[in-house]
Amino acid sequence: MSITYYHAKYYAFELTKRHRDKCHIYGLRYLLAADILSRTRQADPAFFEQLLVDLLLAMGYGGSGAGMAHTLGKTGDNGFDGVINHDPLGVDQVYIQAKHYAEGNNIAAGEVRDFFGALNLKKNQKGIFITTSDFTSLAIQTAKRLGTRIVLINGKELANLMLRYNIGSRDEDVLHIPNFRK
Repeated sequence: MSITYYHAKYYAFELTKRHRDKCHIYGLRYLLAADILSRTRQADPAFFEQLLVDLLLAMGYGGSGAGMAHTLGKTGDNGFDGVINHDPLGVDQVYIQAKHYAEGNNIAAGEVRDFFGALNLKKNQKGIFITTSDFTSLAIQTAKRLGTRIVLINGKELANLMLRYNIGSRDEDVLHIPNFRK
């Protein structure tokens, strides 16, 4: 077993091979998430909206029926980019707002309030607001204070969800790492 020592101020700790390997895995996952987010930012808006619908279906929203989710990103979509039906008749729906923004172009509170207003016009209580960038702290506070359930997903979370549910990626080789115990 190899041991590496790291010293930080007055503390020292040892890093076993197992822990070092785990750090490498997390590092690779971070790089892969950054790459998939970069590629997603470069995709055209229609592809991005369909990707989000596919992701939410893979996560279990809408069940398994055909036609349970679709994109709306057209003129006259009332501010929504997609909708997912929780039941075959579409009585219970979740609306999707997608913002395909560059890094640093963060979503402000006004955009969250606009989404909230669009949900109210549909008399709907559930929405998912997804961006390839991030949300300002005021936008996050606004979403929490509103009476409607609005889930915010930023670019980092989006990339991690895409990896978890194999949307925009696929498994080439799988390496099983045993759980070593002392």
